[in-house]
Amino acid sequence: MNADMPSSSLKRPLKLAVLISGGGTTLTNFLEKQAAGELDIEVPLVIASRPDCGGIAKAQAAGLRCEVICRRDYENRHDFSAAVFDLCREAEIDLVTLAGYLSLIHIPEDYEYRVMNIHPALIPAFCGQGYYGHKVHEAVVERGVKISGCTVHFADNEYDHGPIIGQKSVPVKGTDTPDQVAANVFQAECELYPQMIQLFVEGKIRLVDQRVVIEE
Repeated sequence: MNADMPSSSLKRPLKLAVLISGGGTTLTNFLEKQAAGELDIEVPLVIASRPDCGGIAKAQAAGLRCEVICRRDYENRHDFSAAVFDLCREAEIDLVTLAGYLSLIHIPEDYEYRVMNIHPALIPAFCGQGYYGHKVHEAVVERGVKISGCTVHFADNEYDHGPIIGQKSVPVKGTDTPDQVAANVFQAECELYPQMIQLFVEGKIRLVDQRVVIEE
């Protein structure tokens, strides 16, 4: 197990950073689960990848600190990523969550296995550079697969890579449109992502030979 991962329950709310690039629906889901007592977190920091993210208004309405860090404002990915993680360190963030975040970041050593991502397909299918958002569901329908879903994994320095923590499948009918698949997958995401974060809070995630083991 990586030394930076909690080996037991934190006995306090997890300090979560939420990185967004869109409407902030995953952030809203986290806050709803928190309010329902299903997710033991606090959110000291939201980082948006561009100033026109719809999720910024949601963060501000919830009284959350929200900072905008644009990739185009930095010469390279390293400097851009350093700005992101400097804010996370300042806020004493325990876990960084990518919530529809579309910028590839370089994860520093002190946040290894402390960055989670959710992908709207069953990795290793329909993943990697270019497979994001609605493009994933369009590809699923075009290929005619009968099962899709979502995957929560620890992010590393490649697109949709890193140890898989959990997956949830949804059936795909031959008559489904990409919009219908997207809606079904999003419902699965709303359950799976908070569940995996709560496992992290409770110290139930172990890493063995780059594979995640969930303790009962």
